[in-house]
Amino acid sequence: MRNNKTYIISLGGSLIAPPAGIDWKFLKKFREVIINEIKNGRRFVIVAGGGRTARLYQDAANKVVKLTDDDKDWLGVHSTRLNAHLIKTIFRDCAHPRVNKNPMTKADLETHFAKGEKIMVAAGWRPGWSTDYVAVILAERLGAKTIINLSNIDYVYDKDPRKYKDGKKIKNINWKNFRKLVGNKWDPGLNAPFDPVASREAEKIGLEVMIMNGKKLNNLKNYLEGKNWKGTIINTD
Repeated sequence: MRNNKTYIISLGGSLIAPPAGIDWKFLKKFREVIINEIKNGRRFVIVAGGGRTARLYQDAANKVVKLTDDDKDWLGVHSTRLNAHLIKTIFRDCAHPRVNKNPMTKADLETHFAKGEKIMVAAGWRPGWSTDYVAVILAERLGAKTIINLSNIDYVYDKDPRKYKDGKKIKNINWKNFRKLVGNKWDPGLNAPFDPVASREAEKIGLEVMIMNGKKLNNLKNYLEGKNWKGTIINTD
């Protein structure tokens, strides 16, 4: 089911619910941008991350008992589902009424657009698989070649700029070199521009991922409209 006007957006949980609480002002502006693009003939898959919400639950539980990675992952999965339900709610007039929780069933994916819906909202699936990975699987199954990863960073850096003043921003990088930066192992609560397992799969199927700051919604709009935009491009080149 290939459609060049279908865009996969991996929406970071830190944008939905930062430390200060749910950012309804951001959500309102995000909705305006997406609705405007729908009017231009585009449709979207929005995969909601867990972000701060997941880490709050994980940290709280870990103060009571020692958590296994499986426990951490399930708390993360359900945090993404809570955030996804919020996203689905604000797009209720143009989104399928059910959040997609399993990216592997093709027939299920097709039902999300069967009645002319313009948005599919998706969430985490199961332990070991981040929402970045879910976005990769959905891109493959829906025939999309690009994922837009919205987070709270402007670019990927060669090292954490919060810790190292000499960290350099990267505008273009291939998967081989990007994977050297993020490693190969998934860890619940991992804070990386795009997770290692998802990166491995994206490289294998030849996906292109755009990393950009979701708070700067005019930048997202520029990208969707083919104008100059700021961020990092990860691909097979």
